[in-house]
Amino acid sequence: MATNTDEQPPAAPQTGGAMAWWVWILAVTFVVYLFSFQTGYSIVNPSVQADVGLTVSQVATIAAVYTWAFAISQFFGGALLDRLGSRKVLPISIALVTIGVFVFANAQTYPMLLLSQVILAVGSCTGFVGAGYIGGQWFGMAKFSFMFGLVQVVAALTSAFSVNIIEAALGGTDWRSLFNIYGVIGIGLLLLGAIYIRNPQPVSGGMDKGIGEFFSSVIKSMIAVASIGHVWMASIVGALLFGALLSLGVVWMPKLLMVHGFSAGQASFGTSLLWLGLAAGSAIVPWLSDKMQVRKRPIVIGSVVQLAAMAGLLYLPGLNVGAAAALCFVFGFANAAHMLTFSTAADVVQPSQIGTSAAIVNGIMFIAGGIMISRPGVRIGWGLEEGIEPKSLELAQYASMPLMGALVLAALLSFVMKETYPKSH
Repeated sequence: MATNTDEQPPAAPQTGGAMAWWVWILAVTFVVYLFSFQTGYSIVNPSVQADVGLTVSQVATIAAVYTWAFAISQFFGGALLDRLGSRKVLPISIALVTIGVFVFANAQTYPMLLLSQVILAVGSCTGFVGAGYIGGQWFGMAKFSFMFGLVQVVAALTSAFSVNIIEAALGGTDWRSLFNIYGVIGIGLLLLGAIYIRNPQPVSGGMDKGIGEFFSSVIKSMIAVASIGHVWMASIVGALLFGALLSLGVVWMPKLLMVHGFSAGQASFGTSLLWLGLAAGSAIVPWLSDKMQVRKRPIVIGSVVQLAAMAGLLYLPGLNVGAAAALCFVFGFANAAHMLTFSTAADVVQPSQIGTSAAIVNGIMFIAGGIMISRPGVRIGWGLEEGIEPKSLELAQYASMPLMGALVLAALLSFVMKETYPKSH
């Protein structure tokens, strides 16, 4: 009698090889697709506002709906990868994102734009985590940290350069045409994903025992991982570190550099160096962690260096362009230590739970990032009410206190974090 392969325990993942790299490249291409679209919204939202007739509040709500939907679905995405495998999850995710892109590109009303963000967020929840998951499955857990670092290299480079690429593309077409073309690219990626994306071995824990029992097993897996204290420690440290970079890289670094007297172009260059530093660090720091067989020490060093770079950007007198650019790059490079929080969380869970652990860490990073993006703006309002001079370095220092506090706390927690590098590696 034939047996159900879904009931067989998964064998050890195959490592390396042409197929491993091809599946990983497809997963990382999905990450690039996601990041570049998210960057695109920040550029085209004035055109969207004018075409659809939105208020400023509605433009902000559209972005907020994406954030909320992503934050909620993020926690389930990793558990679904663990239980179903990449073959059943990632092609559906690519399809949802592609549908969301088409809905966004052709939306004529505010509710349709909101719907597009929900679809995009649900599809996106397995993108970054899914690429990390595939690295662990196809290259083995001993290479999980390094391969996940490479995912961040690509993501950071996308963040650094996609703005200029999209702005150049908009010079020759309107936003609707651009994103309809983008949707067609998504269809091509979906076809490749449906054909090639898979786990190296069959995954146990499918829906063969019923949908109810399946979702019960997903919740139990999430609870099991969330009950491990070190996963929360890793999540908090990673969220504090990456949240500070996200806050600066998305909104506040250009404003801080312009307070120092730099031009808009110089400020944009300095901000791009944050992401380029993160890309360089993500290629090196996880590799060094595996080479030295440690997790804690690189996280401690990265936390302290990131704090020092932030202090330099805020408090060094007479900061020139070269020094500011160097500090931006150092800040981004040191921030790559946050990638090791994924690794140290994966060290303390079962191999069948790495997707869940990565999703929990990433979800908490995402939530913290949203909070840390907003706090400097709130404090600017408070500072103006207290009579601090507008657009002054003093106001920037006052507004940045939450970011400094987060980095100090991350450094302190990293000192008490336990070492988790597996001895079996």
